Amino acid sequence: MRVIEIFTSLQGEGVLMGSPTTFVRFEGCNLDCKWCDTAYARSGGREMTPHQVLDEVEERNVPFVCLTGGEPMLQEDILEIIADLLESEHHVTIETNGSVPLEPLPNSDDLLISMDVKCPSSGMSDRIHRDNLEFLGPRDQLKFIIADRVDYLYAKKVLRENDINCPIIMTPVGGTELKELASWVLEDRLWVRVLPQLHKLIWGEKRGV
Repeated sequence: MRVIEIFTSLQGEGVLMGSPTTFVRFEGCNLDCKWCDTAYARSGGREMTPHQVLDEVEERNVPFVCLTGGEPMLQEDILEIIADLLESEHHVTIETNGSVPLEPLPNSDDLLISMDVKCPSSGMSDRIHRDNLEFLGPRDQLKFIIADRVDYLYAKKVLRENDINCPIIMTPVGGTELKELASWVLEDRLWVRVLPQLHKLIWGEKRGV
């Protein structure tokens, strides 16, 4: 496995926002989003075995673990490290861009799939694996990063055309300017959560937090 960094911080996104969490950021991504805020994860990682990752996570003594990237589903041993973490009684979140089939992931109450739907401003909206939308369940979450009105209308279309069975998150690009997005959601009475990126409110663009 190629690992960029392992660090402990507060979960900055989604339904577990604010929870102390150990993050494992993997190297490599199959997409090239225009506004990507983790482009440094494309290369430069270190080789680690699943056992080494587990040891470093357990040293931090935090029950919540987030596997992120890059795109963690590209890692050859991703299923092994998920199984190891679940067996050691961690709650695992895996963040994915939605372009890789999710069916191989285990069915566990302690696994939360956090899937992005890439909107037009990303330049990657055609890369979604749409069967993944049906794979998500009530303990998972679906996220839209919204840059403008076009993105918002695209997100509404995706929600209208699919039966989504999990919490839905909308966050503005940059993670902090919420007013315009909030006004659209309130105007449409859309059943979603408008959330910031908490880590950016606290630490800005600093890495490893």
